[in-house]
Amino acid sequence: MAMLGQALSPAGQVRLRPFERAPRPLVGYTCDYPAGHRTGRHSHPRAQLLFAVAGVMRIETARALFVIPAGTGLWVPADTNHEVRMDGPVAMRALFLRPDAAAAGPPEVTVIAVSPLLRELILTVCNEPVVWDRRGPIRLVAALALHEIGRAAARPLSLPACRDPRLKRVADSLAADPADPRDLDAHALAAGASVRTLTRLFRAETGMSFHQWRRQLRMIEAMALLGRGEAPARVAAAVGFASVPAFGAAFRETFGITPSAVAPRRVDAGV
Repeated sequence: MAMLGQALSPAGQVRLRPFERAPRPLVGYTCDYPAGHRTGRHSHPRAQLLFAVAGVMRIETARALFVIPAGTGLWVPADTNHEVRMDGPVAMRALFLRPDAAAAGPPEVTVIAVSPLLRELILTVCNEPVVWDRRGPIRLVAALALHEIGRAAARPLSLPACRDPRLKRVADSLAADPADPRDLDAHALAAGASVRTLTRLFRAETGMSFHQWRRQLRMIEAMALLGRGEAPARVAAAVGFASVPAFGAAFRETFGITPSAVAPRRVDAGV
């Protein structure tokens, strides 16, 4: 298991090894995490589908930040360096996929919609042993799960990373306070760069303008807060909207659903 920077603990590496080497096309992994838990940067030799039945996960790669509330999953190709951080307690259910099975998923890290059917398929696989009976009915569940992964729709829950030190100072400041109303002129002064330079860097590194990047930051932060159970009115203020209707309109435009449709799901005792 390749590592970059802070790594998984030795115990974590040992615990995951059977799932990374399982002979079956896909296997399920179950783990509940406390609020604030961080995995450290790491990668796996197999592709993963990360999914939470409760809680919100943040996954960082070299290229982007991904926010994964309940109802969505993150497809992570094999050998992708990433770090997972838990926003509040998280009940994670993940799939590890053999290389041939991983061909069903996207070629790059992608947030996907987890349908009610795919959710139940993930939970069913997670209730099976690592080496499940390949002649039993679980083989049909695994095949259907791969089919559902292949047809799952992508969701706009990523934020391109900022690498240039000057740009990163602006990004870190906004991430610490998404409601910050200052324009790029004020951020340029604090970052020690001209507005022209920052404008160019935002386009070159993120493919977005400053305003587009800040709006996307606000939207994914709003999704994370809603997924943790915050009321829409509190979330609107926290991410810089002067009114709840304006926030609701922006949220619907981005995600196609209303803020009130995002609510934590209670985890059943048997899950």
